[in-house]
Amino acid sequence: MSNINLLPWRDEYRQEKKREFFSILVLLAIVAGLVVFLWFTYTNSQIDGQKERNSLLQAEIAQLESQVREIEMLRKRREQLEARINIIQDLQFKRPLIVRYFDEFVRAVPEGLYFSSLDRKGDKFSIKGVTESNNRVSTLMRNLDRSDWFEAPNLKNVIADKFDLSVDAVSPSNEGGK
Repeated sequence: MSNINLLPWRDEYRQEKKREFFSILVLLAIVAGLVVFLWFTYTNSQIDGQKERNSLLQAEIAQLESQVREIEMLRKRREQLEARINIIQDLQFKRPLIVRYFDEFVRAVPEGLYFSSLDRKGDKFSIKGVTESNNRVSTLMRNLDRSDWFEAPNLKNVIADKFDLSVDAVSPSNEGGK
């Protein structure tokens, strides 16, 4: 039989397989490094993009907050103006009322009765005066009670020919009446 020594060929084959293994290992390490680098780059670009979007959103939020503050200031200003308008309209409505009240007093006062003082606090009139008889004070109170512009006449006191009474002023809903 012949004696063939296959060990050098096997050693060469093993060496070649080792080189292949290490070259594949190096190639895999390079590919893995490249994949990690690409993943890291992609992740960083995503983070940078999100930071840009966040900064854009923060700028928009700041702009909207300033607009909200401006709207609130305009609302407050509107409320103040509406309050002023209501006050002016109320004053415009009440301006002719005092004339109407005095006209009603003239119509309610019977002959022989005179006012010495007339005070108004809010919607309450206090009247002091002089009369010829107590019947005339009663007539005045009845006339004031019948009037659409006054209610609840209250006689505080009558001493000799002097009287003191109070009456509440009202504004009738239908001004076309008396």
